[in-house]
Amino acid sequence: MITREAVRLWKNSNAFLQNVDMQYDDSFAVQGAKIGSSLRIRLPNDFTVTTGPALSVQDTAEQSTTLVLATQKHVDVGYSTADRTLSLDDYARRVLAPMVNNLAGAVAVDIMSGSEGGICNFVANQDAGNNILSPIASTYLRAGANLSNNSAPVGNRKVVNSPDTQASVVATLSGLLNPAAEISRQYVTGKMYDALGFVWMEDQTTIAHTNGTLAQASATVDGANQTGLTLTVAALAGTLNQGDIITIDGVFQVNRITKQTLGRLRQFAVTADVAAGATEIPIYPAIVPAVGGQPVQYQTVDASPANGAGVNPANTLAASTQYTKNFGYAPEAVTLATADLEMPKNVHEAARESFDGVSMRMVTDYFIGTDQLITRLDVLYGYLWIRPEWAVVVADIVYG
Repeated sequence: MITREAVRLWKNSNAFLQNVDMQYDDSFAVQGAKIGSSLRIRLPNDFTVTTGPALSVQDTAEQSTTLVLATQKHVDVGYSTADRTLSLDDYARRVLAPMVNNLAGAVAVDIMSGSEGGICNFVANQDAGNNILSPIASTYLRAGANLSNNSAPVGNRKVVNSPDTQASVVATLSGLLNPAAEISRQYVTGKMYDALGFVWMEDQTTIAHTNGTLAQASATVDGANQTGLTLTVAALAGTLNQGDIITIDGVFQVNRITKQTLGRLRQFAVTADVAAGATEIPIYPAIVPAVGGQPVQYQTVDASPANGAGVNPANTLAASTQYTKNFGYAPEAVTLATADLEMPKNVHEAARESFDGVSMRMVTDYFIGTDQLITRLDVLYGYLWIRPEWAVVVADIVYG
């Protein structure tokens, strides 16, 4: 009963975790999973369209990725035997809820940190001096347009803001929300719910990002017709940090459905730290251009970069600028998978429960030295930003 209650509390303790794609792998239900167990996840197919009666057969080039159950997190507490005489409601409120809340928060931080080097889209409200200002209505509308241009599903999009950004935005947009019932609820709670094409959340685990030192107009491509996940450049005069977002002059984004250019530079996420003097930048998404002027499956850009093309930070912020990475996303952008942990033997109590995509294990044993029961609550999980182009950074200042 306690473990079942823990899983229920998990689903209600963190707004972000309630709004990601959840997968529970029951193949480990008998023997239990270990760190390093993996799941294979298929990615959506992509096809090109042919005009006219002639047949143009293309392969079903199905792509897949592997999600590794890489992390086991747990909370461990000791309490007297008398505490176990509490009712379940009292025990859940005094002991279990804080355990679950902190455990869920730690997992949420992990997943959000993993967005660094994944999310490759960026919008911000900036002034004439290129300083970031608090987001406004048009910032979030541009975020939604960005998701649409990347073929993200509509109808269930979320936005997660830091508490400071949420406070600022609610105040800024308070007069724009309709209907009246929504305005009333916003006034009473101090929160926004459904607005501007998103369901709104706030989460204190939203991360802050610091740009590298690479300046505008200081880096160039070294070698024409490059494709793939690595961009070769002339030795860099500054650094790039994992999670920085860059553009390449002359390399334009395409609509993922029509494969037609959108007339603006494709944004790429830097997937690992890059030192000054380096000649390779790891990026996402891969550079996949048209071939012979004809669209191809999984195309991301209209053309490969030219030799000597400029490589620039997508935002025009000063070097080493820090900003808050709020983001809008479709829940399918990121997957969190859990699996059943092994059940220990010869302990006082042990239970394992799964509910709505989450598996948790609770183990209690008696410690005779202090007449205490020691309980640990564990979750074994892995996560993957499977479609990070279905998320977009909505930048804000870091509030002091």
